[in-house]
Amino acid sequence: MADQIRYDLLTQQALRGVVRSVLADAAKKGLPGDHHFFIEFDTLAPGVRMSDRLRAQHPEKMTIILQHQFWDLVVNEVGFEVGLSFGGITERLAIPFDAINGFFDPSVQFGLQFEEVVEGQSQQKPSGAQENSAKKKRFPAGTPAELAPAAAPTPAALSAVPDAKPDPKPDKPSGGGEVVRLDRFRKK
Repeated sequence: MADQIRYDLLTQQALRGVVRSVLADAAKKGLPGDHHFFIEFDTLAPGVRMSDRLRAQHPEKMTIILQHQFWDLVVNEVGFEVGLSFGGITERLAIPFDAINGFFDPSVQFGLQFEEVVEGQSQQKPSGAQENSAKKKRFPAGTPAELAPAAAPTPAALSAVPDAKPDPKPDKPSGGGEVVRLDRFRKK
């Protein structure tokens, strides 16, 4: 398998670059217009820094919303750091781009969903296989498929969205936008 080009890995790297560019621009200029971001990430991923209190509340994954009240957003090549408040307590999170499972901007119904990709994993399913062996990641319920811009939370500009069950229809969001799923482009 070493003689194959890993388009799945290259595509994920490029799409994570989109997230990096958008966040770097927001760090420099702020958020334009009504843009705001839902960012879901794996709290157990290497390089994630968060308080023990938040990790206890979100042991596997967490979604933050960058909207009105966030500060000190710093973006570099491997990830970003941001200051925010949870329940009136100031926190600082560091999130590597590789830890991000999903990125969604409800103001324009744009979303990216990332899957865990294993370096040695083949792009093709063995015949008779039911599912790719990589664990699939999904947005929590309400993000992005059912979330219209009017439904976005407004009082807490930066908050956690509780963990929820995967969306049963992730390919076609009902809000008119489309979440790009990498497995859609893979050879079946």
